[in-house]
Amino acid sequence: DPDRYFYPDQYSNPANPRAHYEGTAVEILEQTGGRLTHFIAGLGTTGTFVGTARRLKEHDPSIHTIAVQPDDSFHGLEGLKHLPTAIVPRIWNESFADEIWYCPTEPAYDLARKVAREEGLLIGHSSGAALWAVRRLAQTVKKGAIVTVFPDSGDRYLSTGLYGRR
Repeated sequence: DPDRYFYPDQYSNPANPRAHYEGTAVEILEQTGGRLTHFIAGLGTTGTFVGTARRLKEHDPSIHTIAVQPDDSFHGLEGLKHLPTAIVPRIWNESFADEIWYCPTEPAYDLARKVAREEGLLIGHSSGAALWAVRRLAQTVKKGAIVTVFPDSGDRYLSTGLYGRR
């Protein structure tokens, strides 16, 4: 009964990238004064990346966009998709990605733990993957402003042992 139920289908619904086009990207441009040089985001539903990258490229086509996904089909980065082996979301548009990077699971876990321990921020492993990409890029960028999105909090992983290991 369509009057009683709604299926948002975030993998196919154009409202997903549109929300990031109209919201996330606008906030990034406001917060950076439009002076960012790089944008990095993980690929799950792909909506955050597609909507944000589209708006940022319209603002300044020279903004370099990097999409991050797990490096293996059997990965531990919940929320992110390994697109070569997954059902690709219909909203995915690779044309907005200047590069696609493949993050190993363990470095993302290690960074989530490091941020919790050193900064007191409980980020999840999808956020750890985004941070992995930022750190990798920062090693090569002499001057610029790199922006990423941390898509998950670590509170949902407290019972998994993510933060209990060294």
